[in-house]
Amino acid sequence: MARIAISLCGEGRGHATRIATLVERLPAGHQIRIFTSADALAMLTRRFPEGGPVEVTEIPGILFQYTAGRLDVPRSIAAGLDYQARHLGPLVDRLTGELEAFGADLAVTDFEPALPRACARLAIPLVSVDHQHFLLAYDLGILPWTLQWHAWFMSHAVWLYSVGAADTVVSAFFRPPLKPGWEHVVQVGPLLRPEIVAATPGDGGYLLSYLRRHTPTLALDALAGAGLPVRVYGLGAREATGHLTFHDIDEQRFIDDLAGCRALVSAAGNQLIGEALHLGKPMLLLPERAHAEQMINSHFLVSMGGGDFCPLETVARQRVGEFVAGLDRYAAAVATHRGRMDGTPTVLDVIAARLAAG
Repeated sequence: MARIAISLCGEGRGHATRIATLVERLPAGHQIRIFTSADALAMLTRRFPEGGPVEVTEIPGILFQYTAGRLDVPRSIAAGLDYQARHLGPLVDRLTGELEAFGADLAVTDFEPALPRACARLAIPLVSVDHQHFLLAYDLGILPWTLQWHAWFMSHAVWLYSVGAADTVVSAFFRPPLKPGWEHVVQVGPLLRPEIVAATPGDGGYLLSYLRRHTPTLALDALAGAGLPVRVYGLGAREATGHLTFHDIDEQRFIDDLAGCRALVSAAGNQLIGEALHLGKPMLLLPERAHAEQMINSHFLVSMGGGDFCPLETVARQRVGEFVAGLDRYAAAVATHRGRMDGTPTVLDVIAARLAAG
């Protein structure tokens, strides 16, 4: 069997969920070394405890910066430039040594810039599996021109993460045409945890909400007026308020609540949208205005008929109430995606083929 090195962005839970799913569905016997930071480090350390075939190692990472509860784009750009200037070079040197000591046969990266550079030095084949490469590879002509411009601008940063990949896989719940010159890209749906694939959807008469830690209080007030019980994740456990109950992240409980909810009201991350579509759940997405990727995800969901969106900063009780009252309008569209989202088998085939090619 092979020795596989994996690196991933530590921001949020989407990257970590994708990589955990991939690792757990790889054939038994591989030795795996994961390099990550922040949220992903905490999640994967719990998922893969010490002493097993999967070793999780902390590295410096890039994180979004927030001011007064809102994404601060200038500060986030500055943090990225500082990371590139002060941390990237030494980290590449460090990973070069660790890859040599590990004897890696293959590397996989999910939007992390250091491991690809170390692999290039050592001629280790690299498979890129992420969501962000859609900014380079996908025809985004259906988006408003402002988001097309943002996508073009952000795509320049993606080049930082795309050094020397032998295979490029884009994991997204949407699948528009590829741009000319990007026909080599493999398009797959989100990588779904086995527990999601095995879940049986139902309607327990409640809403599920996953919110980022910087969510303003007006969003909670809006959810309180939904007219249904709301189970809120992402803000930690706290005392219930009216119809709102607050829960610590527990992987299986969250999956059970997602499978059993009537609809999802959530931040607009690619991974969770894909899981909800797989389970046939309509969505009201709450993207941050300054978070162009979330806004893009939201527009694609609307184009697919799977739900609607409202900027997080302006959501109100009336908007949530209108969504709940009109849930029937999304039933036919979400039914077409139910059970059809999992991209994991295709990614496993790409990795197997690359290992076989030597």
